[in-house]
Amino acid sequence: MKRFPFTTLATLLIVVPFGSIRAADQDAKAILEKAAAALGGKDKLAKVDAMTWKAKGKISFNGNSNEFKSESTVKGLTHFHSQFHGNFDGNAIEVSTVLNGDKGWRKFNDNVNEMEPDGIANEKRTIYLAVLPVTIVPLLGADYKLEVAKEEKIGDKTAVGVKATGKDGKDFTIHFDKESGLPVKLTAVVVGFGGEEYTQETTFSDYKDFDGVKKAVKVEVKRDGTTFIEQEISDFKVLDQVDDSKFNEPK
Repeated sequence: MKRFPFTTLATLLIVVPFGSIRAADQDAKAILEKAAAALGGKDKLAKVDAMTWKAKGKISFNGNSNEFKSESTVKGLTHFHSQFHGNFDGNAIEVSTVLNGDKGWRKFNDNVNEMEPDGIANEKRTIYLAVLPVTIVPLLGADYKLEVAKEEKIGDKTAVGVKATGKDGKDFTIHFDKESGLPVKLTAVVVGFGGEEYTQETTFSDYKDFDGVKKAVKVEVKRDGTTFIEQEISDFKVLDQVDDSKFNEPK
């Protein structure tokens, strides 16, 4: 039987007048305020703590495209549960990923492995990169340093950008449709299954309304310019609460 290979600075100081920094920060916040309004309203999004959704699509490894389905639940930015079902070279693969604060586990078929600290940090980054384009509001808080990014042409539309740096010291950039305010692309450096780094571009399209919250249901992920994931989102729901057992070690 074929086996699927799943485990596949210097500091620069720029002196800028304080007034210029403050103005740039306010410009970035104005972009995010517009995005929050477009996604459902700042007040409504501020109350969104837990979400669940399903996805199906194709994931590519080594030039091979494979179909998958997944179900995910997230609470805040530190609790996550995902079940992934795929078929690779005729082999069925089931992966459960659970993050519970500073603990995490990944289960491949019947084998459960506890995540190392680096793996937990990478998983937390994966979560906030997925959640923040939906909720936006946390970016307006004190946990993120903001600056305006260069405008881009995405498809046939102009997109304005915000670069955000979190407490982990890592940055990412979200671009928003200049006219509608909706998120259209997120760019970040991420770590792959084997510890390798990629520049990842995630594009969002085909927004749908789910009980007053807009969510992109078509998502494409490229790593170093090569298509990695193409997926469609369904059954997106904002949850009032999640049973804590959802984030226990998978059995």
